[in-house]
Amino acid sequence: MEAAGVSLQPVLVLLACAVLAVVGFRSLQLPPMLGYLVTGVVLGPHAFGLIPDTSETRHLAEFGIVFLMFSIGLEFSLPKLMAMRRVVFGLGLTQVVATMSVGLALGIASGASWQASLVFGGAIAMSSTAIVSKLLAERLELDTPHGREIIGVLLFQDLAVVPLLIVIPALGRPPEEIGVAVGGALLKAAFVLGALILVGPRLMRYWFNVVAKRRSNELFVLNVLFITLGLAYLTSLAGLSLALGAFLAGMLISETKYRYQVEEDIKPFRDILLGLFFVTVGMLLDLPAVVERWWVVGAAVLLIVLAKFALIALLARLFGGTQGTSLRTALSLAQAGEFGFVLMSTAGGAGFVSTEMSQVLLAAMIISMLLSPFIIGASDAIVMRFSASEWMLRSLELHRIAVQSIESDRHVVILGYGRNGQRLARLLEAEGIRYIALDLDPERVREAALAGDTVVFADCSRREALTAAGLARAAAVVITFADADASIRVLANIHALNPAIPVIVRAREESEIDRLHAAGASEVVPEALESGLMLASHTLVWIGVPLSRVMRRLRLVRDQHYGLMRGLFHGADDMGEGGDSAQPRLHSVTLSPAASGVGKLLSALALDAIGVEVKAIRRIGQGKLSPDADLMLEMNDVVVLLGTPESLASAEIRILQG
Repeated sequence: MEAAGVSLQPVLVLLACAVLAVVGFRSLQLPPMLGYLVTGVVLGPHAFGLIPDTSETRHLAEFGIVFLMFSIGLEFSLPKLMAMRRVVFGLGLTQVVATMSVGLALGIASGASWQASLVFGGAIAMSSTAIVSKLLAERLELDTPHGREIIGVLLFQDLAVVPLLIVIPALGRPPEEIGVAVGGALLKAAFVLGALILVGPRLMRYWFNVVAKRRSNELFVLNVLFITLGLAYLTSLAGLSLALGAFLAGMLISETKYRYQVEEDIKPFRDILLGLFFVTVGMLLDLPAVVERWWVVGAAVLLIVLAKFALIALLARLFGGTQGTSLRTALSLAQAGEFGFVLMSTAGGAGFVSTEMSQVLLAAMIISMLLSPFIIGASDAIVMRFSASEWMLRSLELHRIAVQSIESDRHVVILGYGRNGQRLARLLEAEGIRYIALDLDPERVREAALAGDTVVFADCSRREALTAAGLARAAAVVITFADADASIRVLANIHALNPAIPVIVRAREESEIDRLHAAGASEVVPEALESGLMLASHTLVWIGVPLSRVMRRLRLVRDQHYGLMRGLFHGADDMGEGGDSAQPRLHSVTLSPAASGVGKLLSALALDAIGVEVKAIRRIGQGKLSPDADLMLEMNDVVVLLGTPESLASAEIRILQG
């Protein structure tokens, strides 16, 4: 038992520190990968030495590389490559070749062997797919011109790792054998790849159908693990890398209809093992030696970041990008990436990269990745500072938005013009309600605008875009994308510009409702709830429950979740809708600084005595509050009332004038 306790102690220390590091980095809105790297640096044998750098740990970390390459193979798609071929095989190929050439020249100039210099060039040519794609998604920039260029370059970098993993182990041979070894490795890889492409897809589809028919989730996951590790083992027997076999496994599975299920099932294994891989990378860093040679490491960081930035900015400009797009692309790709560590690890196994060079390069790569979120976060300010044309483009963008919204008053601002946004726009048009939609997909905007839709290309997370869309004059804002984090950032800007405007937000799950309400959403519509209600209603009708009873049941459930649905906001178009002039409706009252209700308890207003119900109180920074009797009203509060037109008029006078 004591021996078991001793062997378990390093594992517990590693898990505890990894959890704390990831929580900390998540809190700072930084990728967890950086937390794993820092954990490895701190716990490794060169710092506090709490975790020994054993062969068992490194073997386990190899599985992280295997599942990383499997995930890349799973994303491999010929249609996707063809759709982005100009960026992938144009800018992406040129960037990797040019960066490797610069790295090779710098390595040889510093006295390193050409083999080590080639690895150095390959390592710095890679950027971090995990960090950059996550940050772009959070900033709603995946569909921007620079976002598409960045993703295209990252895609080619991921593919370029495959031939490098084949070639690098052969570079460790004696000089007279290198040519034969490289040629042999490439021939074996071509043979394996050809055989798998010819036979693999059909065999893989058949086998997955057999497994899926057994309707066993554990069997399905076990089968995925078996195929991934089995192909990795076969390629290792052929003298190739484990990572190549995993990549081929992912590529074959991507051709089946089960790829998305596989992606979800394999994700926990991949993320945990990949985290362990980054921990072991951090453990390789000799922190005292790096601190001792801090100036060399600092120079290496500057060299990597500045050289990649200048090179990528120039290439992006040559491939037709605007000055602003080229600068943003270069800033996002200027760091090193996770595949650089994979290449360094492979080269370390081949034994032709010196420890001194490895330490400097590892430290520079880690620091460049740590800096990456801050560089990307400051990219707008940097581009505005150095690109005169960006000011003009931004002004033209805002002018186009303003032209669309200038004649609109009491219109609806739709943020995101995907399927949900377009359906909403159709309903608004049918009711004669004006709208303006903001979207970041240029092709969608172009086609919709040609068809006569009031949609413009703009980033809804920017305050100036919201202002140009007429937020101050709008009747409501609808956020149609279901990214809760992005919605919260947009809500902060909306309420800074117009705290009284109602904002309806789409969400994926009911668990996101409280967060979005706290951020200022007037109403949150969770997809899971609505799809469940529709599923239930159709089921009840089909089994014979009367439609009137089904509709009544749906209304009761929705009343519980959407308090504001027990009434409607009145508009100019309601005039003439016979018979509803005395029907209860909703009305929002904003408390100005001079309003008599400021500083009073809700109960003191006695609104229920005049037949008015307080449905909600919306407060800046706190979202929607429960209308409790002992709640004290504050300046800029929005009081949502339900009552007849006459009683609402009396209530508004009582709240504002006393």
